[in-house]
Amino acid sequence: MDLHKVLLVVLSMVGSDLSCVWSKPLDFICDPEARKVMNKVTELEQDLVDCSAAASLPNSIRLPCIKVHMATWRTKSVPQRRAEVLLSLGSLLQDVRRARDQSQLGCGLNLLERLDRSINNYLLVLTHLHKQEQEESEGTEAPACLGQDSQDLGLVLKHFGRLISGKLEWLVLDMAQAC
Repeated sequence: MDLHKVLLVVLSMVGSDLSCVWSKPLDFICDPEARKVMNKVTELEQDLVDCSAAASLPNSIRLPCIKVHMATWRTKSVPQRRAEVLLSLGSLLQDVRRARDQSQLGCGLNLLERLDRSINNYLLVLTHLHKQEQEESEGTEAPACLGQDSQDLGLVLKHFGRLISGKLEWLVLDMAQAC
C-alpha cells in the first residue's frame, strides 16, 4: 500500500472520532447541538454493556467531583469555573491514560481509548477558549477537589457524563451570553 493510501486511511479514522469539528471553539459555546453531538458518554455506556471485560479497570481512576453547591458556584468567576472543569478533565484524562496503558488488547482497551479521545476533545476546546481569554483569567486557580477512586468503568463513565451535563454545561451557559 503506498503512502497516500495509508494517510487516507489514517485521516479517515481520525475524522470518524472527531465527528464534530468546529471552525472556532466559540461554536462549541454558542451551539448546543454541537455540544450534544460531541457527548459520547451514552455510546460508551452502551458499548460497555457488550464488553464485560472492561467493567473492571486494571487500576483505580479518581472520579471527577460532580457535586456543586450552587451558591458557591455562582460566586466564582467564569475563569475560575473553567479552571475547575479543566482540572477535573485533566486529572480524569491522566488516570484514564494510565489505565489504558495497563489494559490488554480487546474491547476494554478500545473503550478506554475512545474515552481518552472524548475527554481530550473537551480539554482541547476549553484550553483553546482559555487561551483566547487568557488575560481575563490570569491568576485564577481552582481548588483541588478530591473525588473517590474507582476501578468500575461504568462509574467512571457516569461521573464523566455528569461532569459534562453539570459543571461543563453550566459553565458553557454562562459563557454563551457572549454569543
